[in-house]
Amino acid sequence: MAVLTAVALIVFVIEAQIPLPVPVPGAKLGLANSVTLFALFSGNRTSLNPLRRRRIPGRPALQNVPQDAQCASLTKSGKTGARSDHSLSTADVFFILVCRIVLGAVFTGKIIAFAYSITGGLLAFVAQAVMKRFVTDKQIWACGAVGAVFHNIGQIAAAVLITRTPAIAAYLPVLIIAGVVTGIITGLVAQLTLVRLEVRGPDGL
Repeated sequence: MAVLTAVALIVFVIEAQIPLPVPVPGAKLGLANSVTLFALFSGNRTSLNPLRRRRIPGRPALQNVPQDAQCASLTKSGKTGARSDHSLSTADVFFILVCRIVLGAVFTGKIIAFAYSITGGLLAFVAQAVMKRFVTDKQIWACGAVGAVFHNIGQIAAAVLITRTPAIAAYLPVLIIAGVVTGIITGLVAQLTLVRLEVRGPDGL
């Protein structure tokens, strides 16, 4: 959790210093959300189990043995897969998100923008947590797009309430379109990272 929080915070701070050449207030890539998506879906990756990627030191290779039998063998020996030991719960991912938003506001000095970030972030998190139940690991990009759209909706809603300027909502259609594009990008980043973990294992990153 600490590592993912640190990575999300670093990405957020760096991105905050890079303005996009887009004449729309609030438009950004939202790359830090890729860490949230990675954490949210990492618990689903049964293939993160070492049984499917490498031999366990000190044990002969288990060939021509059903997967269930291999799992049972390792469970008896006390050497279970990584998922049971390192998967993150939804509450853990929520904690990572809140820490990133709070610390991001502190480190970037944009305390006023905290209300927009927390509103958009929480709305996006709820949308992604719900959508996680209906998509596969190959559709994380779609979850990213939905999360980005809801993030922009949350930010616009917060801006309208705080400034009492309903005209701000006129930016929403443009931000939704931008959110779909950037959300797909962040979703693909998380998806490809999980695929890389599956192929090489967490020690191979």
